[in-house]
Amino acid sequence: MNVKPLGEKILIKRVEAESKTAGGIVLPDSAKEKPKEGKIIALGDGKLLKNGDRAKFQVKKGDKVLFTSYGGAEVKIDGEEFLLMSEEDILAVID
Repeated sequence: MNVKPLGEKILIKRVEAESKTAGGIVLPDSAKEKPKEGKIIALGDGKLLKNGDRAKFQVKKGDKVLFTSYGGAEVKIDGEEFLLMSEEDILAVID
């Protein structure tokens, strides 16, 4: 399925949670913390400005990003989980 976010929304695929700690302890699913990083899958057209133009995004498709803990809405598409959020919820791009 092809998904196109609207306006200033961004579709992000969350990175998988670590299943082991740094010390090698295996974590059960209930103890795993949801990662706050992911990969940008799709971008909307940008925020609509008062003059009718669209603001350009500072991120691009394929960027690996860090985002706020409670940012975005979780959505399920074809059985996969994604986040749909505004660019302002993205904190940084990871190189």
